[in-house]
Amino acid sequence: MKNALWILFLFLNLTTAYAQDELLEPDVAYAFSASIEGSDRVKAQWDVAKGYYLYRNKISFASDTPGISIGNIELPKGKTKQDEFFGEIQVYQKKVNISVPLVRDNPDIREFTLIAKSQGCAEIGVCYPPHTQKVKLKLPAMVAAVEQQSTALKSLASLSDSLGMGGAGMGGDDDILDPDVAFQFSSKLDDANTIRLMWNIAPDHYLYRDKVKITIKEGQNIELGNIELPAGKSKKDEFFGVIDVYQKSFEVQVPLQRFVQAASDLILHVEYQGCAEKTGICYPPIKKDLNFNLPFTQQLSTGESTDSASTSSFASQTNQTSTTGQDDYLGQLQSSGLAMSLLLLFGWGLVVAFTACMYPMIPILSSIIVGQGEKATFGRSFGLSLVYVEGMALTFAIMGAIMGAIGGGIGIQAYFQSPWLLLPFAFIFILLALALFGFFNVQMPAALQNRINEISRRQQSGNLLGVAIMGVLSGLIIGPCGGPFLIAALGYAAGSGDWFLGFLYLFLFGNGIGLPLLVVGASGGALLPKAGGWMNVVKAIGGVLLLGVVIVLLERMPHLFSPTLTMMLWAILLIVASIYMGAMQTLEATASGWRKLWKGFGTVVFIYGLIVMLGGLTGASDVTRPLHGSQLTAKVIGSSSGEATQQVHFKRIKSADDLQKELASAKAQGKPVILDFYADWCTYCIEYERYVFPEANVQAQLKNYVLLQADVTVMDEADKTLMKSTRVLLPPAILFFDTQSQEIRTQRIVGAMKADAFEQHLQNVLKDI
Repeated sequence: MKNALWILFLFLNLTTAYAQDELLEPDVAYAFSASIEGSDRVKAQWDVAKGYYLYRNKISFASDTPGISIGNIELPKGKTKQDEFFGEIQVYQKKVNISVPLVRDNPDIREFTLIAKSQGCAEIGVCYPPHTQKVKLKLPAMVAAVEQQSTALKSLASLSDSLGMGGAGMGGDDDILDPDVAFQFSSKLDDANTIRLMWNIAPDHYLYRDKVKITIKEGQNIELGNIELPAGKSKKDEFFGVIDVYQKSFEVQVPLQRFVQAASDLILHVEYQGCAEKTGICYPPIKKDLNFNLPFTQQLSTGESTDSASTSSFASQTNQTSTTGQDDYLGQLQSSGLAMSLLLLFGWGLVVAFTACMYPMIPILSSIIVGQGEKATFGRSFGLSLVYVEGMALTFAIMGAIMGAIGGGIGIQAYFQSPWLLLPFAFIFILLALALFGFFNVQMPAALQNRINEISRRQQSGNLLGVAIMGVLSGLIIGPCGGPFLIAALGYAAGSGDWFLGFLYLFLFGNGIGLPLLVVGASGGALLPKAGGWMNVVKAIGGVLLLGVVIVLLERMPHLFSPTLTMMLWAILLIVASIYMGAMQTLEATASGWRKLWKGFGTVVFIYGLIVMLGGLTGASDVTRPLHGSQLTAKVIGSSSGEATQQVHFKRIKSADDLQKELASAKAQGKPVILDFYADWCTYCIEYERYVFPEANVQAQLKNYVLLQADVTVMDEADKTLMKSTRVLLPPAILFFDTQSQEIRTQRIVGAMKADAFEQHLQNVLKDI
């Protein structure tokens, strides 16, 4: 086998070496030349060698001469090719000619250097790095704009003179100019997020300031930022009265809000209108469509993008300022370099690892290690823990790759919370628990078991595939617990526009989550004694913990398993476990201290199980707070305070249309609105329902709002559309709208919040309205 690999290695190297000897130098493969056309345009040309091609979106031009810049370039259409590196993309072969407009800010400059950047590949599969070529060019003198008149307008002026109408301003210096001469227009891409529009207005002409309109005609994941037109000069116009106008020249900076880092195409639509001063003639509106090939950008806008050419009416109402939660975290990633971003993602994963959602993963991993029995050495435990953690990290990495590839993917985790996945997973845990209790031994067919044992002997780390699968499934289950950290990480992956970067970002995030599990798993194997009857006790504890995990999974499906049923299951598990611990047995006089301590713990567990059962039968739904929400405590509170705690009620909505109707209704009432995104599989959503919304102080504040709730448990098309229109990636998310039905985006909540903090937040929102 080793000899075969060496032969393959040598073959690949010899093939590569041969290919390198045959490859042409970049300047030969892509011969570049340029020549002047007129006074403000350059003809650029590449002669592409046979068997080579240039990427259309990798071509760009620049000038290194101050006073000379490059205008808007319209690249010719290329040939569509399925490229192994960039997918479906347009390329140039043989020969390509490109007209490059120049912006001559200084007409006295007669010489400049054109810089052309390009990148291409050879058909054999070898690609060149980005290549820069320079050409020095001499420029002719600029022709005065007023002398560049169209033939039709000159004929009109001659006819005017022949009819004796010269006094009307139709002859000599007052000839009518062609619109593109009277209002010379050019554009330039200053950087990946800014376009500069420039007008040079002929003497005795002016443009109306309020007639300058700039919109996006075509462009995915791009929106216009805040465009500030320069101040104009006040003028009394015979048609429009006193109005601001532009004379001579002016520029407009057009900022772009980009939601994906990858290079993309943009068509910008510009309209403007002006008049001639002396003749009194006004031109019809002038419309221009500008094509831009936007390069890769590091600067992204926060939030999820919408199609710029067809933004929904609701989305256009939302405030684009930065917000709290995931937007802040996303901003941190976008403002950091690659190394710092990777470190942040790993650190955020480590933070998520210490949330309550991660606790069930510890008994899962511990049961895997305990199941190894006497074989659970430090090295073996560490190996199993590493495989489990990397399987979990791989799940997140795949999510990141999908987000990076498609730039979105609302609801991908919701599918991982469906009963079709949770119920089989719960069944597997039940089987594992019963096996740990000693009811049966889980054994594969002999042939398969022998094959696995053979692999295991070589790997010296047990059934790695089974452990890896457990890690993958665990990653699917705990995904939503990432809260704003996970949303920011997914948004950053989507913004990269690159599946590999998305994979890398979320892989590190998953490893951060798994680091404590790795430590726990490795330590578990090292600290356990190597033999003894204690092993059966430890296995039994592991079985009880696994059954607890099963109940946690069932709690995520309240439409199938009611809170009362899951509370009964918790009570049964606790009571049965306490009996196993000896809570019902009489202690002998000679019982050891450990035996007494074990019975004491069992008694406490038995009593707690009874409380859980009582709470579940009277309305409670949380095993960690077994009497919270119980009718027993409600009666006690009601008798002492005069009133019982009341459950707040949100009005359910389903679609974006439902939301707009409710917002319109609230606007008519002059009331602000709260929109809560909820899902049965969302742990933090349930915490809001149980411990935040029912609090009396919170209820007092909620009375000031119209309360809406979107249940996105099933994540169907209506749910996705609603989430997209409001730019919500995953629940929990709580949105606040003012009395004009516009979202106060700076007050948006993503993730968990305690009742007292939520009460204060509600007060702050009212102050902002």
